[in-house]
Amino acid sequence: MKRGVPLIITFVVGTVLIFSVFIPPMENLGENFTLFFDIIAVFAFFLGGGNLLRVHLTKLTRRKRDWEYSIVTIVGFFFMLACGLFKIGNPGDISASLTAEGSWFQTIYDNVFVPLGSTMYALLAFFVASASYRAFRAKNREATILLIAAFIILLGRTPLGTFVTGWIPDSFSVLQIPNLAIWIMNSPNLAGQRAIMIGIGLGVVSMSLRLILGIERTYLGGEDK
Repeated sequence: MKRGVPLIITFVVGTVLIFSVFIPPMENLGENFTLFFDIIAVFAFFLGGGNLLRVHLTKLTRRKRDWEYSIVTIVGFFFMLACGLFKIGNPGDISASLTAEGSWFQTIYDNVFVPLGSTMYALLAFFVASASYRAFRAKNREATILLIAAFIILLGRTPLGTFVTGWIPDSFSVLQIPNLAIWIMNSPNLAGQRAIMIGIGLGVVSMSLRLILGIERTYLGGEDK
């Protein structure tokens, strides 16, 4: 019974949302159902924050490796939470916007979180370059085509590409590296992206039907006894 109720709820909600797209009178019902998703998302935030504290408090009490960073995480979590809930350091009252100019919440976000995010993306650039080097090695025909296409696109985004092939007449402008890079992005690349998106869409439909019909039950936790 405890597994039957979630399966029934999943079936009813999934069916209503599908019908609400194709049957106009059920549109309002579908919109009302989506409000419950927002309520569930709120509880998910509580669960996420609780899990964050549980992981780092456990790491802190057991003095695991790099436990000092857990102190920074916990202090930052509670400080930002207090700034957001109680509007500490906000030039306005409790009803003022979190992003008001001069508020501690926005100031810390702009001067701490944004630079940290930029640093993380800058570090990821080195990993992307390393992965690209391994992927673009011309070990077979497909890798060679990928290498050539990547080289043309990279060269086409720089003034050097225009300088190298600028002598080609306009009647054969497609052979100019910048135009060739545009063609690769708008034709083969776009076709590949759409094929991937179609595959993802079919996968989403398949998984949704499995969930609605009760075939996929992993979200219930464990297997049926």
